[in-house]
Amino acid sequence: MTEHVVDHDPNCLFCKIVAGQIPSKLVYQDEEIYAFHDIHPWAPVHFLLIPKVHISSMAHLTDEHAALMGRMMVLAPRLAQEQGCNPYPEGGFRMLCNTGVEGGQEVHHLHIHVMGGPRPWLRG
Repeated sequence: MTEHVVDHDPNCLFCKIVAGQIPSKLVYQDEEIYAFHDIHPWAPVHFLLIPKVHISSMAHLTDEHAALMGRMMVLAPRLAQEQGCNPYPEGGFRMLCNTGVEGGQEVHHLHIHVMGGPRPWLRG
């Protein structure tokens, strides 16, 4: 493993949330995935989906992460609806994954924003 893919980074905000060292408003968790509400929501529904393993960004994914990322993509619509997003096609949600500094990534632990609900939104 490289420094960008480790089980846990003790200096990472999201690793601390997964470990329970920093509180979060839980949406979902299983053995591999943790989802929690964004503390500064841009939309009526706004939560983050993260892998429990520390992967710095989308740029650090490898073939071994394909199943994990697939599970996250399949889980997102279910959680979006459970959290209050209206169903497709009139409703829906937006998914956003910033990668790297130029891509707007602020926390360097791979995370996917899931946002939805009636517009207008604060941002996005």
